Amino acid sequence: MQTRCLRPLLVGMLAWCLVMSSSAADSLIPVNTRPDVTTSYWWMPRDGATATVVLFSGGTGGIGFRDGEPKSGNFLIRSRDEFAKAGFNVALMGNPSDMPKLTPVFRQSSEHFVDVRSVVQDIRARSHVPIWLVGTSQGTISAAAAGIDLGAAIQGVVLTATLSGQQVGGSVSDLALGKLAVPVLVHQHAKDSCKITPPYLGGRLISKLTASPVTKYMEVDGGQNPIGPPCEAFHYHGYIEMEPEAVRQISAWIKHPVP
Repeated sequence: MQTRCLRPLLVGMLAWCLVMSSSAADSLIPVNTRPDVTTSYWWMPRDGATATVVLFSGGTGGIGFRDGEPKSGNFLIRSRDEFAKAGFNVALMGNPSDMPKLTPVFRQSSEHFVDVRSVVQDIRARSHVPIWLVGTSQGTISAAAAGIDLGAAIQGVVLTATLSGQQVGGSVSDLALGKLAVPVLVHQHAKDSCKITPPYLGGRLISKLTASPVTKYMEVDGGQNPIGPPCEAFHYHGYIEMEPEAVRQISAWIKHPVP
C-alpha cells in the first residue's frame, strides 16, 4: 500500500528532475578571446543534436543577459527555443567585454574574427557536430564576414533580414562574398520595409556567392501585428508572429541545403 502511494510521487520527482536537468544545461559560457577581453555566449546543448547554430543578433549585438538568462527581443534570441526544438545545439553570441555595443565596422574587424573564432573553438570542444553561423539584420554582417574568415571550420551560413543596403560602416553587399565557400541561405520577409534590408537587394547577393557550393534565396510572407519602426525586431523585419514558421524553414534548409 505504501509503495503504491509513493509511486506517483517518485514519478513526479523524476519528471521534475529531468526538467531541471534540461534547464540547468543552458548556461552562460565566458571565453578569453583576446588579452584582457572576455566574450561570453549562451550555450544550449541538446542530446542528439545534428548541428550547432551560432546566432548573431542585430542592432548593436548581444543577448540582453539579465536575471540569469537572455532577455533580448531580437528575432534570433527570442526564437532560440525553436532552433533547439529543431534538433540543434544553440549558441547565442554575446558581445566582447571591450565592445558592449557592436558597430558595422567592428563586425568586420580582425578583433571580431578572433572573438568568433575563439567561441567556435570552445563550442567545438563541447560538441563535434557541424557548426552554422546564423545572423539577422546587422548580425548578418558578422555571420557573413566571420564565415569568410572561418572557411572550412564551419558548415554554412544563414542570413535573415540581410543588411544589404548602404550604411555608414559597410554592409554585407560590401564584403568579399566570392570568398564565402560554404552553403549560404538568404532568408527574407517579403514585407520587410526597412530601408537597409530590402528583399530585392538580399536576392541580388546570390550572384556574388560564386564560391559557395549551394545557395538559396528564400522570400517568405506571414506574421501579423507589427509594431514599432520598420527596422526593429517586432516588425516584419523581425518575422513578428511567424517566428516558429521562419525557424522551421531555416532549420529544414540547414538539414538539407538545396538550391
